[in-house]
Amino acid sequence: MTSKKYLCALQFKTEENFEKNLSTLKKLFSKTPKECIAVAPEVCLTGFAYDRFEEAADFGKRALEELLEISENKILVFTMIEKINEKFYNVAKVLYRGKVVYEQPKVKLFKFGGETDYFSSGSMDDIEIFEIDGLKIGLLICFELRFLEIWQKLKGADIILVPAMWGKLRKRHFEQFTETLALMNQCFLVASDSANDDMAKSSAIIDPFGVPYRDDRKALLCKECDFGDIKKMRRYMDIGL
Repeated sequence: MTSKKYLCALQFKTEENFEKNLSTLKKLFSKTPKECIAVAPEVCLTGFAYDRFEEAADFGKRALEELLEISENKILVFTMIEKINEKFYNVAKVLYRGKVVYEQPKVKLFKFGGETDYFSSGSMDDIEIFEIDGLKIGLLICFELRFLEIWQKLKGADIILVPAMWGKLRKRHFEQFTETLALMNQCFLVASDSANDDMAKSSAIIDPFGVPYRDDRKALLCKECDFGDIKKMRRYMDIGL
């Protein structure tokens, strides 16, 4: 396992123009360091686009091919609207070395935002820790932060990645959940939230001691992280992870 790696959180607005969103994502990702892990906001390519689902799913397929081409020496994480067997899902994609190395559908849908009316949910069995270059990685999507059974499934991860579209009215909840999840798992956490006016922002890179690097003014946050800090924290406070 690499002792140090840059972790990056992208924090940008999602527009109605799908092409513009893709261009913004590619531009920000191009500014991240080599060998980093970068997380983009939930459904950042299209937004939830409930009245344009077919178009959004088709666009996602093409955008995915373009993003795979630029993932050769970096890891990119985001979610997209995907049509599978005539049903629509919000699916997290992990791209690395030109391939989709992991994917995970959203399991807990936010009914107050209308998600349950349009999306099908994944299964809890779809959530698991996966490994890249010796790093144990867990992933959850936005509203899933509120569910302890998902936290349990991420126990032992070195990094937890959180693409989100979290509302401004519950900004402090987002900050509290992400910081506490990093502390509970004694791991790094990268949270990426939309910068739309009604969203919380609060994107952050949080270390195993629960200390966040956060700046609502920036579209790109990057921090070099020492994974030796995970061992330090787990030795100092041994809770059996």
